[in-house]
Amino acid sequence: MAETNADENSTEAARCANYLKAIGDPVRLQVVRALQTGPLSVSDIAELLEIDISNASHHLRVLFHAQIVLSEKDGKFTYYKLNGQFLQNRTSQQVFDFGCCKLDLRE
Repeated sequence: MAETNADENSTEAARCANYLKAIGDPVRLQVVRALQTGPLSVSDIAELLEIDISNASHHLRVLFHAQIVLSEKDGKFTYYKLNGQFLQNRTSQQVFDFGCCKLDLRE
C-alpha cells in the first residue's frame, strides 16, 4: 500500500514538474499571457511578442505537448488557446490550477 502511494506521488510530482517546466521559460509565460485574450495564430503571437514565427511555433509546441494550450485548425491557419481544464476562473482566465499548484497570471 505504501508503494502505491509513493508511485502516485512520484507520478503527480513528475506531471507537475512538466507543467512548471513548460511555463518556466519567460517567452512561454508571455505566450500564455497573450492567450488570455483568446485564441491566436502562430503569426499573431510572433507579431505580438516581436519574435520569429519559428520561435513562436517552438514555444507553442512545448506548451501544446504539456497540454497547457490546445490547437484548432481553421483552413490553413492553426489557432491556439489556453486549455480550459486548468483555468480556475474561466471568466477572467487569470489562474491556472494544475492540481499540484496554482499559477496566478495577473500582472
